[in-house]
Amino acid sequence: MLAGDRAAHTQDLTKNIQYITNDKIKLSLDPDTMKLDKQLNRPTCVMINWLLARQKHVMKYANLYLEQGFDVISVSCTPWQLMWPMKGSQLVAGDLIKLLAVNETDQPTVVHGFSVGGYIWGELCVHVLNNPHLYQPVLDRIVAQIWDSAADVSEISIGVPAAVFPKNKIMQKTLKAYMEYHMKSFHNVATVHYIRSSQMFHANPCHAPALFLLSASDPVGSKKSNQSVYDAWTQMGIKCTWHCWDRSPHVQHFTKHKDEYIALLNAHLAENVSGKQRMKMAGR
Repeated sequence: MLAGDRAAHTQDLTKNIQYITNDKIKLSLDPDTMKLDKQLNRPTCVMINWLLARQKHVMKYANLYLEQGFDVISVSCTPWQLMWPMKGSQLVAGDLIKLLAVNETDQPTVVHGFSVGGYIWGELCVHVLNNPHLYQPVLDRIVAQIWDSAADVSEISIGVPAAVFPKNKIMQKTLKAYMEYHMKSFHNVATVHYIRSSQMFHANPCHAPALFLLSASDPVGSKKSNQSVYDAWTQMGIKCTWHCWDRSPHVQHFTKHKDEYIALLNAHLAENVSGKQRMKMAGR
């Protein structure tokens, strides 16, 4: 299947995980083990998308990595999966960490998460905590992480309505009221997991250098919650780079500040992916 203006090849591995590569290659996945039948042995970007992200928008970010010789594993989560984590988002996170663990590579891995992607990463970190022998090595081979508009548990009731009804303020208000009811009424099957994920995101067992991209005007990926994560990671010894625009919409920093966004991303990659690995990425 072709996608994007670079004619990159995309293939659905699961309902929530898509493989994007420059190669015309068909991959087969064992759904029980998450083992792929081929090892492409290329640097990989694990891209954890925002709610209801359109494919054409996902490809704009994927192309930033495809152009540098990466393959991209694109991960999505639906509003329903977010609202019922035990039957939804936790399974997505479990599939992702298993996929990365069983398809081990000596190539570098980068994580680039948007908005609710921070929550998915927190759920993935819960899986790592529960099985560190199997999954910690996956996090140890990550060389860089980028967090664009990362949203915390306190912003769920703001972010979900904005994603589902981006142009309808009345429906946003209605869904916000329901989300607040949902979090109170289903504390044990939903909210407790959001809180746990947030705790794990703050205590991130991945210590790769991190780039925070956000804006002071974004109520979903708020400056306050991102600052809390930044401070926690810095205290843990994680090298963090911070860039906060004054005014820029949620997960639209690349659109509004394209040249600056690309420069920040490329500088982060250049600093944290070794010269030898970058030569591999360029196919030399």
